[in-house]
Amino acid sequence: MFRLILEKELRDLIGTPRFAVTFGVCSVLILLAFFMGAQNYRLMQLRYESARQQNITQMAGLSTDQWVQLSPTLFVPPQPLAALVSGVSNDIGRSVQIQGRGELALENSLFSDNTASAVFRLLDLEFVFTIVFSLFAVLFCYNAVNGEKEQGTLRLIFSNAVPRDQFILGKIAGSFLALGIPLLIPILLGGLLFTAMGVPMSGDEWLRLAGIVVSGLLYFGVFLMISIFISALNARSSSSFIWLLVIWILAVLVVPRAAVLFAGRAVEVPSIDDIAYQKRQKMMAMAREDMKALAAAMGGESDGTGFRFEINEESDDPEEAQRRMQEQMEKMMKLQREMSDKRDTEMAALTQQLNTERYNRQQVQQGWAFGLARISPAAAFTMGITQLAGTSLDAEAHFMQAVADYQTSFKTFQEEKAGMSSGGGFMMTMRIGGEDAPKAEPIDVNEVPAFTYAPLTLADTLPAALWNLGLLLFYNLVFFATAFVAFLRYDVR
Repeated sequence: MFRLILEKELRDLIGTPRFAVTFGVCSVLILLAFFMGAQNYRLMQLRYESARQQNITQMAGLSTDQWVQLSPTLFVPPQPLAALVSGVSNDIGRSVQIQGRGELALENSLFSDNTASAVFRLLDLEFVFTIVFSLFAVLFCYNAVNGEKEQGTLRLIFSNAVPRDQFILGKIAGSFLALGIPLLIPILLGGLLFTAMGVPMSGDEWLRLAGIVVSGLLYFGVFLMISIFISALNARSSSSFIWLLVIWILAVLVVPRAAVLFAGRAVEVPSIDDIAYQKRQKMMAMAREDMKALAAAMGGESDGTGFRFEINEESDDPEEAQRRMQEQMEKMMKLQREMSDKRDTEMAALTQQLNTERYNRQQVQQGWAFGLARISPAAAFTMGITQLAGTSLDAEAHFMQAVADYQTSFKTFQEEKAGMSSGGGFMMTMRIGGEDAPKAEPIDVNEVPAFTYAPLTLADTLPAALWNLGLLLFYNLVFFATAFVAFLRYDVR
């Protein structure tokens, strides 16, 4: 009996013009998402390589007496799955300028270059699943039960010895197979198109893409179960459609944004501008103190806002004069290093204090926002697939940790070459001329430490993603059970 009901449901759905339109629209959107994703990836790869080359050219323009001015830029390498599930990858910056000291910040996001994309966003799999699939699930199944009653087929079916449990199971399974499985065809074609257009996909990335597709089917299943449940609660299909439209708007559009808004009001987080102002004031105060101390030690003058220092050496022996000037320069550089280290220590302590306070408050705020948003299956789905794709907030933190590790090695390298590192406040340099002065040569960029970045893998992202995917599975089971119970009590007359 279950098989007969399943076959009937498949015929009823697949044979309708509504199915042809739905399948056609979804296929076009999926293939377009893969095509545009591949195009965007190739464009981002070209920009990435061009920016790296420009950075190398800029560094090659420095000479060996300018090591302290070396400030390479690191770039976020484009990831294939980010072209399919953008997440926050287009909102965060794509480059970080490195100095031996000081804070690191991502700059130059895609949306800062392409403001139109910031307004309308990009077409990717997240949009297709979140908006289109869920809406088509509602449009197809809002009259799954009461529509049969209005047509008189439900009473005809149960005039025979048809068990209610097998009927509802067959209807649910038939609806899912008829609407969900055919959509795998354009996804498979899209995957082939993606690789045919030259996008490199590793085995790990194929597994993560498979996880994204499974997540999409789970998300699709949630709205299918909700639709059948609501259809089994209402006698009229028009009432079911109105209720489901309201539920869809709340779940997909309202709840995730309302959760963020509520969390922002409930938990106050210090703004970045406030923190930057406090650090800037501290840095300016330390700079004034250091200039006065340096002026006093070197016999110069300073009013706290500027520093004037003169070396007047009169000697008949040029070598002796050169030696004294060299000693003065070494003394000044030593003082600068000591002051820079002191400033770094104090600024690091202040920065850590301010950032820790902000981070703790932000974590509480995000916990509230994400926790409340997960009431919506759309929010759980979005968080799950962005984690799988490596485009969640975790990816930004992972990249910045790699950059911070690189900064440590770059600081050591720069101090070995120049005797000091760049950044961390004011800095003065002195160049001693003369016939015996070493001749500056162009720097060898191959000596600069190479930055290597290992993107997040499936092993890194799966534990966090499983919580959200498990929640989608839970929603499926809950609404399956409610739809099943609701139909067992449904008046088929």
